[in-house]
This record gives sequence, C-alpha cells and structure tokens, in this order.
Amino acid sequence: MTEIAHYIDGARVSGTSGRSQPVTDPATGESTREVALASPAEVDRAVEAAQAAWGEWRRTPALRRARILDRFKTILWDRMDQLAETISAEHGKTHDDALGEVTRGLEVVEFAVGAPNLLKGEITENVGTGVDSHSLRQPLGVVAGITPFNFPAMVPMWMFPVALACGNTFVLKPSERDPSASLLIAEWLTKAGLPAGVFNVVQGDKAAVDALLEHPDVKAVSFVGSTPIARYIYETGTKAGKRVQALGGAKNHMVILPDADLDMAANALMGAAYGSAGERCMAISVAVPVTDQVADALIERLVPKIEALKVGPAADRASEMGPVVTRAAQEKILGYIDRGEAEGAKIVVDGRGFTPPQGYENGYYVGPTLIDEVTPEMTIWREEIFGPVLSVVRRKDYAGAVELIDRHDYANGVAVFTRDGDAARTFAHDVEVGMVGVNVPIPVPMAFHSFGGWKQSLFGDHHMHGPEGVRFYTRLKTITTRWPTGVRTDPEFVMPTMG
Repeated sequence: MTEIAHYIDGARVSGTSGRSQPVTDPATGESTREVALASPAEVDRAVEAAQAAWGEWRRTPALRRARILDRFKTILWDRMDQLAETISAEHGKTHDDALGEVTRGLEVVEFAVGAPNLLKGEITENVGTGVDSHSLRQPLGVVAGITPFNFPAMVPMWMFPVALACGNTFVLKPSERDPSASLLIAEWLTKAGLPAGVFNVVQGDKAAVDALLEHPDVKAVSFVGSTPIARYIYETGTKAGKRVQALGGAKNHMVILPDADLDMAANALMGAAYGSAGERCMAISVAVPVTDQVADALIERLVPKIEALKVGPAADRASEMGPVVTRAAQEKILGYIDRGEAEGAKIVVDGRGFTPPQGYENGYYVGPTLIDEVTPEMTIWREEIFGPVLSVVRRKDYAGAVELIDRHDYANGVAVFTRDGDAARTFAHDVEVGMVGVNVPIPVPMAFHSFGGWKQSLFGDHHMHGPEGVRFYTRLKTITTRWPTGVRTDPEFVMPTMG
C-alpha cells in the first residue's frame, strides 16, 4: 500500500519510525493508502531543517518573500481542482465544498503577499534632544502548525502564509486522517521558489505533537481542534516557554427574531448546519427562534428542504452533503441523536436511518437531522456534536435568547437574523461571543481581519490571520538612537530622561 510521506528540507521523505496507519475514503469506507507516523527523531530532523533555513530566510527582504508567496498563489489558483479532489478523497466533503475551502485559504495567501506593508514599524524623531526612536517587528524563528481534519488545506493556510511572510520558517503537522493535501502544498511552495527547509511537513499523531511542543527550537505553535486538545496544547506549549494560539471547540447559535425573513433564515440554516456534514467549527448547530410562532414557521420551512437534501459521495457532483470523516465519528454522532431522544427532545427529521447510495453502503454517512424541543439541560446542547445535527432551542424573548448563548462554555461564532437595526447592533455589541454575523450565518472573517472565538473556544492572546496573525508571528523591538555631536557630557547616575 502506498505510503504518504513527510516533506523535509525541500523533498518528500519516507517514514523511518516503523509506524503508520491507514487513510480511508469516507465515501466508501475503504483504506487506500498508509500515512507514516513520525518519531521524535523525524520531528527533530524537520525542525533542524527549518532552523538551518531560518537565518537566510529572515534576511531575505520582505518583498522577495512576498513574491514567492505570490507565485504560490498563482499555482494554487491554477490547480484548485486537483487540491479539492485530494481533499474530497480523504475527508469526504463534496467537490464544491472543497473548492470553497481552498478559496478561503487562498485569501490568506493574498493577504500575506502584502507583507512589506504589514511589517512597517513606527518612528518618532527627536523624542529627546538629538534622540530618535523607532520600532520594528522581527520574526520568531521556527514555528509550528498543528491542524485538524476538517479543513486540511484552509487551516494550514490560515497559518503558514503569514508566518512565512513575516520571516519565520514553518513545520506543519497535519491531521493523519487526510494528510495528502499538505504534501501538495509543500511541493507547490517549492515550485514557487521557496528555499529548502523553510516549509516542512511531518505526518504523525500525538508523538509528533508532543515532540513539537517540547522542542527547544520551536518558538511558537498554532493549533485548531477540539477544546480538550487545545487546552493541552496551550498548557504544554506555554509551560515549555512557547507562544501558543490554540483554537478549540464551538457551539454556534443562530437567533431568529420575530421580524426576520424566515425564508432567508431557513436557507441560511441549511448551508450553515449541513454544509460539510456539519464538520465545521463555525457550523450553526443550534437554532434559537424567538417565540413559538417563529419556531413553528421556521421548522415548517426547514423540513422539506432537509428531506430533499442530496447526500452522497463527492464523486457525484450533484451531492450537496457527503459522509463524515470516520466510522468513529459516525457512531459518535448517532449516539448523540440517541441521547437527545432519550433526554426528551423531539426528533423531527431523523438521519439515523439514512441509506447510502448504491456502491457506497460502507461509507460513513449520517443523514441530516433536525431536533426540536431541546433544552439547556440536554447533552446535545451542552456538547459539540460536530455532525449534521441541528437543534432547536425555543426562547420566549430576545433577552432569553442572549442569556442562553452567554451561558454556554463555547463562544466561537453566533448569528442573528432580523430586520431591526437597533436589535442587531445591540446583539452584536452585547453578546459574549468572538465572531458575530448579522443576517450572515457563518461569520468567518475575511483574511484581512482576524479569526478567533472567546471562552473555551480560544486559548491564548492572539486570533488567527489578519493583523493578529502578524502580531503572533513577530515580536516587537524598539530602538532608541543618539549620535555624538562633539559635545561631551558628564556621567549621570539617575534614571535617564529625554528632556
């Protein structure tokens, strides 16, 4: 069986640890290849390559670094279909969804191409007599990215374009469930002119993660995944003296106020809840209609749309939703639906009995599911399901809807649908969530803004990409300068001042 290898110092490198695991096509349940699982020694090799490349890369003018990223951007545009097909084959998402993922990642590359402007410092002339001060931002060194299965191209591109543009070198540890996209990205960066060692890929599991967290030459770690692992990454990395941004889980709500356009809200919920089979950290998993009248009208609109949703493999370009990523994920999601029913929720549309298309009977499919009469005491409200399950939690009024959201431990994204500008503005300013959409169901910021939630959805002080990304991957240096004028002064033993 073909091995999916590492990419170290500008070339693919076969695994030497003796450990590997199958990579499965979720649409069929068949294992097609093996992915190497790195040993600490292999991680060391990747970090050493990155450390060796850093001295020259950091001295490369920002404009030249940007030109390499610009060439990479062009390659990515030309080969989007190839990358999307690779994603679909290992993740299971539809081709159009995979194309959307690549496009959103490419937007961060476009932002990073502006590095010469992003890295400008500040200067103040004559802060004291004959004294000038200026500041600049310098790269950290070797930085690492640990990325999840649900966006094998986009999430790495949230990280490495900004890191590279700022003058860092990078080691990527992608998910072992869908690792092939990382190798295409690495090869295309090399083709664009990136020097060997500046971008490296180590495939692996927890052993590779721990080796990166413990390595003294890794200065910063970026992570996206579940909250328990995000907490572990943050605590372990910071204990080792590293800068860490770790994005965790989510339970994203959509509030539908009585004046909302219900057809617009229903259509928005379809994509936000069931796109990518709900395997998005920004998926809407809880609809919060305000008043029973709104709830009944919304469900009436949703049911026929959900029942008509075409679920199938990415190979069928008419598919609107694909399988979930693994058998374990499928079983976990089905278990949550069982738990919701046992705790008293009403299953309106049941995805447990979904029959896959002919030839795909062994795929990891869960039908789109709608559950009404969910309460905050239920497990399916408290925990992240990460599947095609939409819960409806009814509230009597606006205040009750906001209180529901604010009491949740996760605070990644939220949306409100309304025609009332005052209500929308109040909601956006008051709700305790990191990203807010007004009549926008999935408020993922554009690349020139920054992405990140609050509470248990983010560990660390910096959000990803945009201006926050530049700040995370650089450190500030301030330089104060005085040149001799031929006038000698006596030594002073008091706190220096600039008067």
